[in-house]
Amino acid sequence: MNANVLQPLLLENASKIVLLVLDGLGDLPDAGHGDRTPLEAARTPNFDALVPRASQGRLVPVAPGITPGSGPGHLGLFGYDPLETPVGRGVLEALGAGIPLQPGDVAARANFCTVDAQGVVTDRRAGRIPSETCTQLVERLKQNAAHFEDVDVVLQAGKGHRFVAVFRGPGLGGDVSDADPHKEGKAIPAAHVLGSGAENEKTARMVNAFVRRAGEVLRDAAPANGVLARGMSARPHLPGYRERFGLRAAAIAAYPMYRGVAQLAGMEVFVPEGETAADAFAAAGARWKDFDFFFLHVKGTDMAGEDGNFDAKVKVVEQVDAALPQLLALQPDVLCVTGDHSTPAPMQGHSWHPVPALLAARTAFADGYPRFHEKAARTGSLGTLASRDLMAVLLAHAGRLDKYGA
Repeated sequence: MNANVLQPLLLENASKIVLLVLDGLGDLPDAGHGDRTPLEAARTPNFDALVPRASQGRLVPVAPGITPGSGPGHLGLFGYDPLETPVGRGVLEALGAGIPLQPGDVAARANFCTVDAQGVVTDRRAGRIPSETCTQLVERLKQNAAHFEDVDVVLQAGKGHRFVAVFRGPGLGGDVSDADPHKEGKAIPAAHVLGSGAENEKTARMVNAFVRRAGEVLRDAAPANGVLARGMSARPHLPGYRERFGLRAAAIAAYPMYRGVAQLAGMEVFVPEGETAADAFAAAGARWKDFDFFFLHVKGTDMAGEDGNFDAKVKVVEQVDAALPQLLALQPDVLCVTGDHSTPAPMQGHSWHPVPALLAARTAFADGYPRFHEKAARTGSLGTLASRDLMAVLLAHAGRLDKYGA
């Protein structure tokens, strides 16, 4: 939904909106489980009591046939067009590593590699060194390759050969090429400006200085005696929820990646005690008076889907259902339950399939369906929406949008 249309219509209201995201919720019927999806197979008495008076529908995260990553999937749910609001891979990696990005930061995906005496990359993954070795080498870089001119390099070790580098200082831009040959048998190329501008030239200079200095520091650390940097990107400047929707928004998520994307949208982020829905609901209850909008994230459905574990996905859905009375006791005025994308267990990965969505509100059309799942959502009264349009629907049901036109 175009923000220029919404903003003049925004109304003050004391209503509360909850967006409960079961990551990777959507699925496909599984012949080995009676041609049912995990949502169909799960025992969900609490959802079953709620569903008949709620609306169902489906969300298309990015565009038909386009498989979304978690970043675009959540940006769509948050009311941003993921095609017009690209978030660079470096930014996502930094957010996923738990690095709070500041305006002007440029983030890069980085990894250790093996180079020969002539500077040619012989292994882009440095023999897949263990995470413990990665941590040790990142500590060495922090001590010897973390400041160039007036720019600091914030480093965070990842898994295996991977780490994150964030360039922090004045006058940096994110339109810079990779310092990565993307294949063995070539030297590490110098990063260069992709567009124009002094800020991008400065970033390219800083990246090249870091890669060069890292090679010197790691000269004796074979097989991890070089570094590659790619996906350079600056933190995007997004209008936040207060500005865009007139909402004080809170994000409650156990995993840094999702807190990070919410942070980009101007939400205040909180870490629950654990990773379950019950933990998220408890955290929401503790802050219920302070916010108008709550984004609550549950990761387990996506993890089970990526593992191809139908039964595990069922179990997560049932755990959410068991905790649901805890959330309903808070009496949200609008409750939407959906996913950022589909992660069908038979596919063991993200997919392009529309995501089922459930909307419970006093003004919701009561579809009368007995259960919430993909088949019911396909014919529900919400229809099939682009994820980016969901926020307008939630605002309307929350009594936060005025009439358009005379």
